[in-house]
Amino acid sequence: MLALDWQADMDPSRHLVSEKLDGVRALWDGKLLRFRSGRPIAAPQWFTAALPPTPLDGELWIARGQFDRVSAAARRAQPLDTEWQALRFWAFDLPTDPRPFADRAAALADLVQRTGVAWLHAVAQRRVPDAAHLQRELAAVVAQGGEGLVLHQQDAMWRPGRSESLRKFKAAQDEEARVVAYLPGKGKFAGRMGALVLQRPNGQRFALGSGFSDAQRDNPPAIGSTVTYRFRDRTPKGVPRFASFVRVQLPE
Repeated sequence: MLALDWQADMDPSRHLVSEKLDGVRALWDGKLLRFRSGRPIAAPQWFTAALPPTPLDGELWIARGQFDRVSAAARRAQPLDTEWQALRFWAFDLPTDPRPFADRAAALADLVQRTGVAWLHAVAQRRVPDAAHLQRELAAVVAQGGEGLVLHQQDAMWRPGRSESLRKFKAAQDEEARVVAYLPGKGKFAGRMGALVLQRPNGQRFALGSGFSDAQRDNPPAIGSTVTYRFRDRTPKGVPRFASFVRVQLPE
């Protein structure tokens, strides 16, 4: 399941709320650990051998702000034990369980506790009564360096793809777009990349010039690659406003 954005007029009391972990999405099918695309992750044998035979949907994660470490470890063709010893698999759903999400979440917590594996955890789910409490939850997570929240409708059945029953709620929105060109830098950025020209899935193009390090301006993301950017809101024409580069999306 993939999340849509949370809308202000929605009722959070119908959902279970968890922190949105900024890690690498992973699916355990009972035998192999896989990326969201289905491609196998080269995890150490000791890491996967201890996992239960039940399929799990979750996130490989170390800590807030450690995405690059997780990504580097998960994408190696030959895993390094020293890197994987820091990783944890945080499960948030049972994709083959036919029950509503509230029941799946309870069953998942019980399964993780019975399994007793140090690197397997169940993402904590909690209830919030109203929008004001939800805003306070988001502020607390962001203040501690977190990315945001996930809200999952309690009575929702599991199904693949984008789902209106699964929502993400962040202080800033994020999206992905494809790099189609570069704009040259000016002033202190002369001789370097000044901005990326990005094309959104709907075909709209815009320039992204904020959020890059000097090294990224010297070696910008390749033409044709997909990047993630954060933004605050949109112009009347739908162009992201106050957009800032986050990272290059690596193939899965």
